[in-house]
Amino acid sequence: MIYNIHPIFVHFPIALLFIYSFIKVLPFEKYFQKVSWKHIEILLLTIGVTGAFIASSTGESAEHQITVNRQLVEMHSTFASISIILFCALLLGELLSFITISFVPTKLNLPKFNNLLIFIQKILTNKIFSKIIAFLGLIAISVTGLLGGIIVYGVLADPIAVPLLSLLKITL
Repeated sequence: MIYNIHPIFVHFPIALLFIYSFIKVLPFEKYFQKVSWKHIEILLLTIGVTGAFIASSTGESAEHQITVNRQLVEMHSTFASISIILFCALLLGELLSFITISFVPTKLNLPKFNNLLIFIQKILTNKIFSKIIAFLGLIAISVTGLLGGIIVYGVLADPIAVPLLSLLKITL
């Protein structure tokens, strides 16, 4: 017997990336200045993205075990992929910050490569750009979760379900 373990792994990444997005977008550092928000953001983002990859891989196997509207499942999968790409871009920016500070100036003697890494890092960690990406990630992960809820519980579980399906042109 094959079990669908996707629901076991999907909730933590959603919660962690949701919280990360709120911390990133809203001005928490303005009101709580003694908190090391950068460390909290990196921790939430790292664990959330890792969990998202696990949830995605279990979702691939779950896709073959269910018999619901394929269009709905594909749209859920598409929004999950968009979420992962957006949050991976943010994580890449944080990783490049660490790499460019720790390794690039001293260890690598490749000026064009170093400049490219620094350029990408500056774009991905730009305060406004990263807030926009985090906000888009929040929307994408919310839509992913809502579509997952529709797959499991149907359209009656959430009042936003029917308008979202209409907006995405999904017919059940």
